[in-house]
Amino acid sequence: MDYENLKMADPEVYDAIRNEIARERKNIVLIASENYTSPAVLEVQGSVFTNKYAEGYPGKRYYGGCEYADIVENLAVRRAKDVFGAEHVNVQPHSGSQANMAVFFAFLKPGDKILSMSLSHGGHLSHGASVNFSGIFYKTVSYGVNRDTGYIDYDEVRRLALENRPKLILVGASAYSRIIDFRVFSDIAKESGAYLMADIAHIAGLVAAGLHPSPLPHADFVTTTTHKTLRGPRGGMIMCRAEHAKAIDKMIFPGIQGGPLVHVIAAKAVALKEALEQKFRDYQAMVIKNAKTLAGELVKRGFKIISGGTDNHMMLVDLTSKGITGKDAEEALGKACITVNKNVIPYDKRPPAVTSGIRLGTPCVTTRGMGGAEIVEIADVLSSVIQNNKDAAAISALAQRIDSLCNRFPIY
Repeated sequence: MDYENLKMADPEVYDAIRNEIARERKNIVLIASENYTSPAVLEVQGSVFTNKYAEGYPGKRYYGGCEYADIVENLAVRRAKDVFGAEHVNVQPHSGSQANMAVFFAFLKPGDKILSMSLSHGGHLSHGASVNFSGIFYKTVSYGVNRDTGYIDYDEVRRLALENRPKLILVGASAYSRIIDFRVFSDIAKESGAYLMADIAHIAGLVAAGLHPSPLPHADFVTTTTHKTLRGPRGGMIMCRAEHAKAIDKMIFPGIQGGPLVHVIAAKAVALKEALEQKFRDYQAMVIKNAKTLAGELVKRGFKIISGGTDNHMMLVDLTSKGITGKDAEEALGKACITVNKNVIPYDKRPPAVTSGIRLGTPCVTTRGMGGAEIVEIADVLSSVIQNNKDAAAISALAQRIDSLCNRFPIY
């Protein structure tokens, strides 16, 4: 995309985009929730579908001229069903949080109890955090990870479920690096009389590729984003059993949303087509392999990984023994052209604005085509930056190693 029209119409926004392109090209991005879409997804998201209003659903719109909007939405739904084996799919949610909101509003009443993973242990804001709508409207009971192992304590989840009898149990995380046993959660939900909702926003690509157990056979509702490991546009999606389809669709529209973003839905359709291809499954396998390599290399260099390693695309690094906060590590690594995010660790004594850890993920570097040797190089540079975080000259030299790596594996 040459952006020549934008350059003439708005030089300031044009400059911001060109600078963002340069930033993405010149930085190793290890943020677990980020990825690079394909050029095809970028193209369709910037297409003329952005002009179209299409309130309602295919064949039942409130606007005329929706015949092509219907085509792309039907394609997205059909492909999502093929990818995940879902009975019903709604591709209209603008985000993962809105997908979660639709489930809550459709099946819960204000004041109902939900049981979900604590934000401080790896959960998500929209899973019942007190500052979020999910914690404002509903009473949240939280489970977490075992202090010693870093794994979800399923016995504790069962105890909390039977003691509190929540209306809904939510499973899913934004900073948990191990396989989630959806079958066990399903058994607990049935035993306690709760609905089961799985938010697979982070692991959707792995689930799609068959490299992480799917919640679809076990959960009443499955929500996800369509970016992250799924490598599509920024947006959300809901999958559910056929018996819940009417309530979910009604809550998305007209419940919490108006017109759907047809250009984004079209981009979701493209990404879901890509997810059906063998090269997508090969990519997801490499994402996991790279994550395991990165975790292993960091352990060799004296870093502590929460739970001791990873089974998916991410890891949570405890920096306590390194004498540096997550905030300072993020800033130092940024100067060396490695982009990460600070993150609280379970039982963290520091506030969320500071933290004792960083979260790392391998979707972006894998999309660039990097593998074992490059991951070892990244681990070495990352470790050296943390060790020399106050030495500007050392960090500048380390940035040159990252620059060389980025030049060898270009994007766009």
